[in-house]
Amino acid sequence: RFFATNPTAMSASMSHSGLSSPSTSGIPSSLWILDSGASHHMSPHRSSFASLSSRSLIYVMSASATPMSVEGVGSIVTPYISLSDVYFIPTLALNLVSVSQLCKSGCWVFFSDEFCCVQDARSRKVIGIGRRLGDLYVLEQLHAADVAASSVDLSSFHLSPKSSVFYLWHSRLGHVSASRLQFLVSTGVLG
Repeated sequence: RFFATNPTAMSASMSHSGLSSPSTSGIPSSLWILDSGASHHMSPHRSSFASLSSRSLIYVMSASATPMSVEGVGSIVTPYISLSDVYFIPTLALNLVSVSQLCKSGCWVFFSDEFCCVQDARSRKVIGIGRRLGDLYVLEQLHAADVAASSVDLSSFHLSPKSSVFYLWHSRLGHVSASRLQFLVSTGVLG
């Protein structure tokens, strides 16, 4: 686990997965990992930030007592991921999304053997989906920068019986047929 030296900046857990760098993990560094041990969202990629303000005197301490400096805090906005209050830590190996921060912002996070989903607790809209990759959950889409105003546009997903979104909705809706799911998406009910 990683521990921040500033008590208000508790950080991430990657040691449980054995990930030390993108080259040894086998996971592309552009993916976003849902992490229940991370107390903040974090990214090592400056180019991913839509906005970034400097931060000083916050360090994240790894399990081997190696300090990693938090060099800024900002927002990530891409077609697939929208997050606010993300720590910029250049020495981090992967992008991490904090389960505790999602829950603190009013979200529910659900896990199954193959999938995960993030739901806005107030509106009940699904704002994020992901899939299990090995022992990690990788987010395919998440729009949590402004949870109350954001939602995943499910009409843009292709709901073939082989897609992860199909299986997620198929399970959540009581194993409804593929044709019924296509109908629900086309009418906007799942959006």
